[in-house]
Amino acid sequence: GVTAEAQNMEELIVSAEAQREIKLKTREDLNKLTDKIIGIAIEVHKAIGPGFVERIYDQALRQEFINCKINFESQKQIKVNYKDVELGLQQIDFLIEGELILEIKAVSRINSAHAAQLISYLKTIKVRVGLILNFSRDKLEIKRVVNKF
Repeated sequence: GVTAEAQNMEELIVSAEAQREIKLKTREDLNKLTDKIIGIAIEVHKAIGPGFVERIYDQALRQEFINCKINFESQKQIKVNYKDVELGLQQIDFLIEGELILEIKAVSRINSAHAAQLISYLKTIKVRVGLILNFSRDKLEIKRVVNKF
């Protein structure tokens, strides 16, 4: 017969394979979601163009997310803690489907400070992917940031 140890080992292997499949599916789903959000942002940018404040693009995106039945939280407050002490709150422009942070900018260029801000948000709420969208340029500027945990 099969020993209990061998059976446990088999179950562990199956479990690891199942987890890998789940992660792969999640990554594919995340890529699809990212592509969909970028497509919507491009549509908004083409319709409105550069030159407005962030709030205008925020409102247009919000309307598109509602039209496309995309779940989102807007201006989401997140707690920043240090050794179990709450230091304060930060605000995320959008959390899409609980899986993707979206930061809206209307600046001359996306810079390293914008990326660092997004990385801190990703780490704080343990989300894997974020996008920075800059609407102030003739062509929508997009930066994708991945949190490796």
